[in-house]
Amino acid sequence: MSKVPSVIEELVTPIVEELNLELVNVEFVKEGRDWFLRVYVDTPEGGIDISQCAQVSERLSLLLDEKDPITQNYYLEVSSPGAERPLKKDTDFEKAIGKFIYVKTYEPIKDMKEFLGYLTSYDEHTLVMDVRIKTRKITVTIEQKEIALARLAIDFSA
Repeated sequence: MSKVPSVIEELVTPIVEELNLELVNVEFVKEGRDWFLRVYVDTPEGGIDISQCAQVSERLSLLLDEKDPITQNYYLEVSSPGAERPLKKDTDFEKAIGKFIYVKTYEPIKDMKEFLGYLTSYDEHTLVMDVRIKTRKITVTIEQKEIALARLAIDFSA
């Protein structure tokens, strides 16, 4: 099962590129008794519409029927990554500089494993965030290898 996202990524990438879209993420997850293949796409500028998602879904569905890479039954969902888009690739982090993000680490940094704040800089090894802790702001540097999860977040205090 763990190979399914990478196999699907290989199949969907040419479709997404041909439509001038960006592949954000592929998930293959079991929820209850059902399996879901979720493909998240966006425009390079952000803001994909339902017709673009439908185009990817239709073309990918035909390809999945032809190649049949998944043995069990599943539901295919193609959608926008939403407001809390995951940050995985270098380009995701670079586009997120100056934006409010959420980061969860494998191990504590400054006695914390979860950080909400503004991404101030990023390179292939580290990211730097300005984080609010109660009434004070601190700057946190996080090594890329320590990131368990990173995504855009909504700043409700702004």
